[in-house]
Amino acid sequence: MKKPQLIKSISGVRGVIGNGLDPITVATYGAAFGTYLKKGTVVVGSDTRPSGEMVRRAVVSGLMSVGIDVIDVGIVPTPTVEIAVRELKASGGICVTASHNPSSWNALKFFNSHGEFLTSAQYRRMNHVFESGKFAWQPVEKLGEIAHAVGWIDTHIKKTLAVKTIDRNAIKKRRFKVVVDAINGAGSEALPRLLEQLGARVHRINCLGDGNFVHEAEPLPRNLGQLCRAVRKHHADLGMACDPDADRLVLVDEQGRPVHEELTLTVGVFQVLKRRRGPTVINLSTSSTTADTARAMGSRVYYSKVGEANVVEMMHKVEGVIGGEGNGGVIYPEFHAGRDSLIGAALVLSALAESGKNLSELVGTFPRYHNKKAKAALPDDFEQRLRRFERLAAEFVGGVRIDRRDGLRFDFKDGWFQLRKSNTEPIFRLIVETSSAALTEDLQRKVTRFFK
Repeated sequence: MKKPQLIKSISGVRGVIGNGLDPITVATYGAAFGTYLKKGTVVVGSDTRPSGEMVRRAVVSGLMSVGIDVIDVGIVPTPTVEIAVRELKASGGICVTASHNPSSWNALKFFNSHGEFLTSAQYRRMNHVFESGKFAWQPVEKLGEIAHAVGWIDTHIKKTLAVKTIDRNAIKKRRFKVVVDAINGAGSEALPRLLEQLGARVHRINCLGDGNFVHEAEPLPRNLGQLCRAVRKHHADLGMACDPDADRLVLVDEQGRPVHEELTLTVGVFQVLKRRRGPTVINLSTSSTTADTARAMGSRVYYSKVGEANVVEMMHKVEGVIGGEGNGGVIYPEFHAGRDSLIGAALVLSALAESGKNLSELVGTFPRYHNKKAKAALPDDFEQRLRRFERLAAEFVGGVRIDRRDGLRFDFKDGWFQLRKSNTEPIFRLIVETSSAALTEDLQRKVTRFFK
């Protein structure tokens, strides 16, 4: 068995069940979050993975032990929890989900009273409570109470349909045929139902909601073979895939070809900026395709560190009107400030309906770069290697501009590349994007060799 580990970051607390993440740790984090909040109600939901019920009960116990009331909304997408927190005027929220990690993992995602990820300062204060071990334990007469609430997926869908940027009439006229792969996760009910209410004809695969991840959980091209085949079989207009907690959306075009995950956000940005003027916020790992598209539409582009919380914090600071992360995470703050596959799907269909184009034609109008993403096990001396590499980077690509906010990002004449430690897995990530496929391949190979 591998060495037990718990990955703690602004993206939450996650680990492998029975080898880093256990009921005692989970309950303690529940008590720490409740002590940090001091009082009020916390909304709790989860995705469909097998450990969800155990982890949810443990974190609820921790919350109740320090006098916090709980509203359990059951199995729902992460953005549904965020919406419920805001609508119920709760003190905070927790979603039990390890997002794109394998089913052996689980995690706690923490939200503040705005239904948004804890800011970096809020997370530090909450984690300080956890590490101090000083919790606001309550006597029996002051323990928190629990209530169960259903129907929040209905509310989420209803609010998505009410967003003015969604052109419902144009979408219904197109009568889209869409194949959905929800990997039997929390989007199994929500995403197909939204599409049907938009007038689409939906073919479901892996939408049982039983937590059986039939392929790798992350919606990357190598994991979408079944969806690609289904799009071709049903002669569909497009395919849509989400991750287990349904905050990320990835697309397959009408020919059954995976569309790069970065382009979901590009389409969302394109659709919003047609109607609204204002800044766009993306993270430092996001493709220049989105940035160039936004700038061409008169939007100023701001970059944040990776992580939904960091993007949202920057959005508030600069009053961003649209943004997100290039992993398929669209954030539309007019709706709510969190990654959301439902709003992403509705924006994509609106863009297609209004343009009259099919998906391959639409994405073909965006600037094209050659983007490759890789990951590898995190060496113990990663930070030291990173600093050594920084001194040598110019030898790889000539003159560079270095951004040190999140690992190291090197911008140069023909593109950029970034090396950073993951917030969610014991790995480091390398992203290379240039104007040439050969250059991207060569640069990825050289950088990877340095870190072996």
